[in-house]
Amino acid sequence: MTSILKVDTIQSPNTNDDITLDPNGTGDVIVASGNVGIGTTTPSSYNSGADDLVLSTTGSTGITIASGTSNNGSLFFADGTSGADQYRGYVQYEQNNNAMAFGTNGLERFKIDGSGKSYFFQAPQTSAQANFYSVSEWGISVRRPSSGSAGHIRFENGSSYVGGITTSTTATQYNTSSDYRLKENVTYDWDATTRLKQLKPARFNFIADADTTVDGFLAHEAQAVVPEAVTGTHNEVDDDDNPVYQGIDQSKLVPLLVKTIQELEARIAALEAK
Repeated sequence: MTSILKVDTIQSPNTNDDITLDPNGTGDVIVASGNVGIGTTTPSSYNSGADDLVLSTTGSTGITIASGTSNNGSLFFADGTSGADQYRGYVQYEQNNNAMAFGTNGLERFKIDGSGKSYFFQAPQTSAQANFYSVSEWGISVRRPSSGSAGHIRFENGSSYVGGITTSTTATQYNTSSDYRLKENVTYDWDATTRLKQLKPARFNFIADADTTVDGFLAHEAQAVVPEAVTGTHNEVDDDDNPVYQGIDQSKLVPLLVKTIQELEARIAALEAK
């Protein structure tokens, strides 16, 4: 019969009850002051926050958790011995559907399923959770368990809120920060019509989609009139001389359009009054 474990040395002489299992004479497994070392005789020399069990080799090192094809392989982080305290945090591989789950506070928070789709969950755990997942129809789908107004994505620059995406029962809002308390030097007396006439709306197709003609602007032309609508620099390239393309947020043109309409309406009203 093949030996499962060969113990050549068990030491416990005035060394904090150290135990060495040494079948090869190299200190293969050592229990020292409550710390277990495999491949190292000094597990306590590692970070004190994670030195209770240390595996050490000079090459690749790992732990294998093998479970049945219809069962789970789990790593639990517990702070008690009953209920959810037994698995306050966890990493769990579900062999039956080849999914990897991650949990905090006793609830599943993130999962990667067998096809590579990713899911983020909120509490409480219900079928209407916030799910981010990659599927053939959608690159990302975001769902909130709410029938009223709900925030989906929040954008911050540093520690400041600068925008977000929210929904109601039937609509989606794309918000940028606009509170009056963030602004100064507010004026309503400026000439929009002259600036609007400098814009050059065009029709074109993208090179990658030659069969589709669209309406729009060339970014650098719009940038000369409404610079806040355009990102990037005209004709910019990277260190390898590859183009760094500009982008445009056409919604930034709306204030200019509205002000121009107001100015035109005022001129029409003045002509009609004569």
